[in-house]
Amino acid sequence: MFSTTYVERRQRLETYFDKTASDTWAQLTSTAPVSRIRATVRAGRDQMREILVSWLPQNLQAKRVMDAGCGTGALAVLAAHRGAEVVAVDVAASLVGVAGERAPVDPAPGTIDFRVGDMLANEYGQFDHVVCMDSLIHYPRAEIVTALAALARRTKQSIVFTFAPKTPLLTLMHTIGLLFPRSDRAPAIEPVSETFLRRALGSDPRLAGWKIGRSARVVSGFYTSQAMELVAQ
Repeated sequence: MFSTTYVERRQRLETYFDKTASDTWAQLTSTAPVSRIRATVRAGRDQMREILVSWLPQNLQAKRVMDAGCGTGALAVLAAHRGAEVVAVDVAASLVGVAGERAPVDPAPGTIDFRVGDMLANEYGQFDHVVCMDSLIHYPRAEIVTALAALARRTKQSIVFTFAPKTPLLTLMHTIGLLFPRSDRAPAIEPVSETFLRRALGSDPRLAGWKIGRSARVVSGFYTSQAMELVAQ
């Protein structure tokens, strides 16, 4: 089911977040003091999370929501507070562990089921809504479209996701990152042209019956990400 490229990238993400950047990521997603650079990333992620959650229905009671690439679980908690039955999945066991520790014991009126695993696995069942916040940004553009098509097969209403828009700054950062020894690199972010993505999503037969909805970009210092919405017709 999964391509070699997808599997290799997923394994690198798992290793990076579990062994190399676990403590750093836990700190970044907390309220602990961080450097100015990381503060801009934290602020950008907070803004992006608010946008994605605002695109979900205000009342999510009796709705199943998948937080695909849940990280430390902040978005899952927000969805549960709206009444959703959330399945929060991430490949990094260390991040899921932090998410479980931070989540309220009773996120009423909803629930959260934290899982360690692949967001594209079929074992999680059907969902009303799927959220992919910064979980697709490390994959080549063709893999992004394939991942969204796989998620669409088990989603009834909407998929909200982010990608790294292809800007001169992000392209430069990606190029510079390739100059570092492989052992020193974080998983690369793959900038994607919005024009390409719109055309690919609109013409892919696997996404027949879906249309592109809202779009919004967040730029906050060293954080640049673009949100996009897919809506079932």
